Amino acid sequence: MEQPLHYDTVVNAINALRQRGFTIDFNIEDECIMNGTSKIALQDIAIVDIYRYEGNSDPSDEAAVYALETTGGRKGILVTGYGASAVDGGSLSLLAQLPRK
Repeated sequence: MEQPLHYDTVVNAINALRQRGFTIDFNIEDECIMNGTSKIALQDIAIVDIYRYEGNSDPSDEAAVYALETTGGRKGILVTGYGASAVDGGSLSLLAQLPRK
C-alpha cells in the first residue's frame, strides 16, 4: 500500500504540487471556486489531496492546502486558513461538498 505524502511546510507542499502539475491558483469568492474570473461548478471539480498545517506558536499560522482537479483535467491549488484562522463557515461548507478523487 502506498503511503500518502506529507510535506513539512505549506511552501514545500505547494512547490511539490506544482511539480506534480498542480499549476492553477484556485480561490474561493462569493461561495464559488474561482480560477481568475472564471467560476467552476462544484460538480466539475474534486479534491485530490489535502495537507493541513498547524503553527507551532501562532494559531494564525494554521493553513490547509488543497490539491484540486477539474473534470477537464486542469489541476491547481487552493490554500485556506485552518483552525482559528479558518475561512468562514459557508466556504467550509462549500469545500465539504467537493468529492474526493
